[in-house]
Amino acid sequence: MAEHVIKMPDVGEGVAEAEIVEWHVKPGDPVREDMVIAAVMTDKATVEIPSPVAGIVAWLGGEVGDVIAVRAPLVRIALDGAAATTAEVPEDQTGAAEATIEAETPKRMTVPAQPVALDVTRQTSEVGGKDLPAAVRSSTAAPVQTLKPLASPAVRRRALEAGIDLRQVRGSGSAGRIMHEDLDGHDVSGGQAMLPARQDLRRTDTETIKMTGLRRKIAEKMALSVSRIPHITYVEEVDVTDLEALRATMNAARRDDQPKLTILPFLIRALVKTLGEQPAINATFDDNAGVITRSGAVHVGIATQTPAGLTVPVVKHAEALTIWDCARELARVSEAARKGVAQRDELSGSTITITSLGALGGIVTTPVINHPEVAIVGVNKIMTRPVWDGTQFVPRKMMNLSSSFDHRIVDGWDAAVFIQRIKTLIETPALIFVEG
Repeated sequence: MAEHVIKMPDVGEGVAEAEIVEWHVKPGDPVREDMVIAAVMTDKATVEIPSPVAGIVAWLGGEVGDVIAVRAPLVRIALDGAAATTAEVPEDQTGAAEATIEAETPKRMTVPAQPVALDVTRQTSEVGGKDLPAAVRSSTAAPVQTLKPLASPAVRRRALEAGIDLRQVRGSGSAGRIMHEDLDGHDVSGGQAMLPARQDLRRTDTETIKMTGLRRKIAEKMALSVSRIPHITYVEEVDVTDLEALRATMNAARRDDQPKLTILPFLIRALVKTLGEQPAINATFDDNAGVITRSGAVHVGIATQTPAGLTVPVVKHAEALTIWDCARELARVSEAARKGVAQRDELSGSTITITSLGALGGIVTTPVINHPEVAIVGVNKIMTRPVWDGTQFVPRKMMNLSSSFDHRIVDGWDAAVFIQRIKTLIETPALIFVEG
């Protein structure tokens, strides 16, 4: 029987291999043209591999977690009669027909495995957590989805037969894909997992999970950052009372075509102003070559939590953006990352990163630098605290900045000067808009 060999596609410039993160088929399964048969992950993104032909899966080139070289065989598909006719399969010298084709260009760019900070920026709106975007809130709420859930045809068929609404099921696969095991134990009537009915609540069960896909990329990036970069972390308390008042005023007066301002655009503008005075911090360091590259452009990475994991979309050329442009671009790239539609260029090239756990609280964090950058600025939750003004305690809105620096490049004194300058700008927000 004629076969098609689908090779690992060339999924990006400079990419030599990709990891199998999900199989949607197994040997013996029928496939149809354009049916997604696998998902693979590179350093930059997860992509789905469709079948260009119809037939029966004869062989898989590896297991989930295996790394396959670009252009190496990925899947063999035994063609059925109709597919063999339309695919124009060439005859080889033994008489058996076999066609070797490369999988199509990825159908969907999904999650970046780009650098990651220690913590999570679930919020790009209110650091105080009062006004999180719907997409962010949904990541911690019940698994109700408004979009069509990701699931294989087999899973959809099984759910249909069992009367399970897939929108009520939380997917454990790549990019939230619903797997067979996610349907196990799902209560059709309530959408909640069935609790075991037993008197003894002590548990002895364990679960072994192979680290694959984005989680493995995050782990590798974290290990790289921590093992290669000697961190110094500096924490400072910042009074944001006046900034919050200004932000509320500007939001109340904004035009319909202007986005709502969060605290992050102000922080980005303060970063731009401060980095102009301390260009050594807006840099990357190639420690293999011993070369520091200072950047005139300010490309700000925003650590963002997505359904598939932590990613870092980038606000490019922040030095050329107004406060409103910053807010607009920040919302755009963050939303693209959450939806898994961000382009490669939007997920790389940052020169400094902002990370935040503000919405979840916490007083201090120890953010991990986004290698090969030399600094990361961490935002903690805004809280109203009593502050002594010299004569009495007064309520002020306070926020901590927990920031880390590559101590090979940035001395502790310079790190402190950098954060103190940002503190001054934030506490006197009019200075952010002063030219020069």
